[in-house]
Amino acid sequence: MGSIGASKPHAVCVPYPSQGHVTPMMHLAKLLHSKGFQITFVNTEFNCRRLIRSKGADAVKGLPDFRFETIPDGLPQSDRDATQDIPALCDSTRKNCLAPFLGLIAKLNSSSEVPPVTCIISDGVMSFGIKAGEILGIPEFQFWTASVCGFMGYLQYSELAKRGIVPFKDGNFISDGTLDTPIDWIPGMSNMRLKDMPSFIRTTDPHDIMFDFMGSEAQNCLKSSAIIFNTFDELEHEVLEAIVAKFPHVYTIGPLTLLGSHVPQSQFRSARSSLWKEDTSCIEWLNKREPNSVVYVNYGSVTVMSDHHLKEFAWGLANSKHPFLWIIRPDVVMGESAILPEEFFEEIKDRGLITSWCPQDEVLCHPSVGVFLTHCGWNSTLESISGGVPVICWPFFAEQQTNCRYACTKWGIGMEVDPDVKRNDVKALVKEMMEGDNGKQMRQKALEWRRKAEVATDIGGSSYNNFDRFINKALSIMDKNETF
Repeated sequence: MGSIGASKPHAVCVPYPSQGHVTPMMHLAKLLHSKGFQITFVNTEFNCRRLIRSKGADAVKGLPDFRFETIPDGLPQSDRDATQDIPALCDSTRKNCLAPFLGLIAKLNSSSEVPPVTCIISDGVMSFGIKAGEILGIPEFQFWTASVCGFMGYLQYSELAKRGIVPFKDGNFISDGTLDTPIDWIPGMSNMRLKDMPSFIRTTDPHDIMFDFMGSEAQNCLKSSAIIFNTFDELEHEVLEAIVAKFPHVYTIGPLTLLGSHVPQSQFRSARSSLWKEDTSCIEWLNKREPNSVVYVNYGSVTVMSDHHLKEFAWGLANSKHPFLWIIRPDVVMGESAILPEEFFEEIKDRGLITSWCPQDEVLCHPSVGVFLTHCGWNSTLESISGGVPVICWPFFAEQQTNCRYACTKWGIGMEVDPDVKRNDVKALVKEMMEGDNGKQMRQKALEWRRKAEVATDIGGSSYNNFDRFINKALSIMDKNETF
């Protein structure tokens, strides 16, 4: 990857303030930095405090050409070490972030320490970045950090409302089979059911914040100069073709973790953006295990569940008799702390390791990991594909249901746990994945996808070339804007 000439382009990167968005934006920012960009990475004040607690003050010190700044998120002050309430956060960023963001850019542009801002890269659900670009005459690009199939799902929200499907008339839709209704009219997406759509359709409220927010933010992306996706062409080719027919300025540059392996070594390449403290001792524990023998369990940074479901998962894992590494965040149980019974720990003492957070990309590339029990968030899905690990899916919300459908039907790498999880189902799925013929086939398929992901991100691969194309497009748009 070459680098850029004398006048340094300056990209301001604004992720949505939750872990699953901060991580891929950091990968993208590092890639741009490796291409000679000055980077300003914008966290919310709340997340900046969390980063400092998790990683120490050095985590936000940065370098002269990779700086960290903050803006307020507009929510009341809090020091909780957990992801904030998502609907409140979405509503607040939409209403309150534009003014402080404009103020930050004005501050950067009047500083003698950094070159003027030449482009804004904002998260696909932080469309105030598009507005700021319009107001200031600065090119703006959207980075959609989730799947393309999820994005296409959100683009259908207005159509679902127009057809009178959403909002649902009453709460019975959850259990009366309505969610099994096939949807056959989405371009590039076949074999979909209402239950496979991003989950914010599941509402009876015509003014539901998340339904309105996600539907309108996805539409807003189409007003940007370009949309970047953390995916690769072969993985989502049908739905990508349908998006490109509607909006041609699309750059698929994923999986970013693999593309990032081509970044030259620097003091910054190894910097991590975890908002939780990572326990790396689990890697030593994995080193002592047989190849493909461990079940890795992690529900991501936002999923919560009932105490009952946590215990069903626990006994399902224990009864499968397979070794497992289980990440249990302190806030994973709704409204209380996660406490498992003494006899469970007695049962698993030689083969289970439970910790609160870990470097997941490293875990999924570890040879001893045989299957991943996941909520199907997009980072987790891509990291699983990059590690060649099949999945047991328990989607929680947003487009995780869509990703789960693709993993189980289109990509052939997953099986789904019933939403109302039962220990015997967990045990049966783990045994099938680790010992059964289905499991063997899915492991094979996962390894094929890993190979395809590696080819896409290798020098000359589709994602590698698309990243170069994006850089060239960004620079040419920025050149035309040089007058300000």
